[in-house]
Amino acid sequence: MLQQVAEGVLFHQSELLQNNTAVVLGKDGVLLIDAGITGDEMACLANDLRELGQPVVAGFSTHPDWDHVLWHAELGEAPRYGTARCAAYMEDLLSNADWKARAAEALPPEIAEETPLDLFGLITGLPADTAHIPWDGPKVRIIEHPAHAPGHAALLIEERGVLAAGDMLSDVFIPMLDDTTNPIENYLVGLSLIEGVADDVDVLIPGHGSIARADEVRTRIDQDRAYVHALRDGRAPSDPRLGPSAKPGWEWVDDIHEGQRRRLAQGSERDGTSG
Repeated sequence: MLQQVAEGVLFHQSELLQNNTAVVLGKDGVLLIDAGITGDEMACLANDLRELGQPVVAGFSTHPDWDHVLWHAELGEAPRYGTARCAAYMEDLLSNADWKARAAEALPPEIAEETPLDLFGLITGLPADTAHIPWDGPKVRIIEHPAHAPGHAALLIEERGVLAAGDMLSDVFIPMLDDTTNPIENYLVGLSLIEGVADDVDVLIPGHGSIARADEVRTRIDQDRAYVHALRDGRAPSDPRLGPSAKPGWEWVDDIHEGQRRRLAQGSERDGTSG
């Protein structure tokens, strides 16, 4: 299941949503970024790591979407980090008596029975000024930004030139905006912060989809920015992730785009800014 993308960095991709779990080798074990997504996939990942003699010594969730805060008992009891905002979001969710029902509602029906929720969302928030993940391995810089979800962070594995981007820079998903009052501005800020480290990136691991290398990284940034600009300006985006050029099986991403287009149009009408 594990494929190497750089020295000391591997990844595993889930079957249904092409979620990518990044694995960073450290001195005494590995850092897992966004473990997922079904129980069998996470158990297989744990088995592969055992065969490599690599215990899990730390985890990190890039943001609080359901498919990025999963865990499996076979991965062990290592600390699972996230930004303070990410952890606060999850703590608030888990404080509700019906949190498991709410989480289950978000699961795709194809894997609802196969995705374990017992260890869901148990994230330790790092102080807001934390620059690197606290672990005994290659330096992993935390690039927190406001795009897509509360407390979202991209992670730059500095010594390896690898960026784990969370739910951004995908070749199958268009940018998915948050539900705040400034989703366009938030997304553009996030892209700018990621672009600020692009010269240090040789390999991009997006939250979903295929790996990007070298110049492809800036191409992905430009593509996401062009989509967001089109939404902002009320134009139809020219985007290969939509319409007939979408990857087979991913045509439903058009529905995400249409929902975002309508929401922004309705917001403009309420604000009196349309036309």
